[in-house]
Amino acid sequence: MPNPRLLLLLPLTAILVACEVPEPDPEELVEVPEDPYVAEPDQPTADPADPATEPAEAQAVFWERIEALCGQAFEGRPIEAPDDSDWWEADRMVMHVRQCEDDEIRIPLHVDDDRSRTWVLTRTETGLQLKHDHRLEDGTPDTANTDYGGHTATHGSIWRQEFPADPYSVEAVPARESQLWYLEIRPGDAFYYGLRREATGLRYRVEFDLTRPVDAPPPPWGAEETS
Repeated sequence: MPNPRLLLLLPLTAILVACEVPEPDPEELVEVPEDPYVAEPDQPTADPADPATEPAEAQAVFWERIEALCGQAFEGRPIEAPDDSDWWEADRMVMHVRQCEDDEIRIPLHVDDDRSRTWVLTRTETGLQLKHDHRLEDGTPDTANTDYGGHTATHGSIWRQEFPADPYSVEAVPARESQLWYLEIRPGDAFYYGLRREATGLRYRVEFDLTRPVDAPPPPWGAEETS
């Protein structure tokens, strides 16, 4: 006489076999570059008050990747911007990794004939800082719109570093309280600059093609004072 328990198990086994998920085709899998330095959401941040805190290895690698571009210029294009923003309606955008010191990298951004903008990336005792140096055509600082930016709050990754708005930036424009700027680099492929403002959903993102260096543009306005 058949075992009653066995009779009950047979239909259950058939159901499990029918529901088994097939193995994926290896050729259809997309390879994702490994990034061992991605910061976890609960990762403790460096204490800005502790001068003994060293920058993370991820930030050192990130710095070296940008430093490797020193002297080169690359053309870019906006890939995300508000519909009502005309600043991005330029015929040509060029970033120039123009000056590289031990603890400072200056990257002028040329928008058509406007040479007023320079990104200033600095290594500090607790991480990285990004500032925006804006100059008038006579080379003097644009006092109404310069020196804003922020400092890293986490170790970030070798691919991307984020810079939440610092107190000076928020005081100048209170809406920046929920804002951060970011830089991304994919060596031999692309460089990205952008910002996001969480409170309003504001987004800017520019992509620069690292596969095709272009001729270096003229010096930015005020370069004599910053060289």
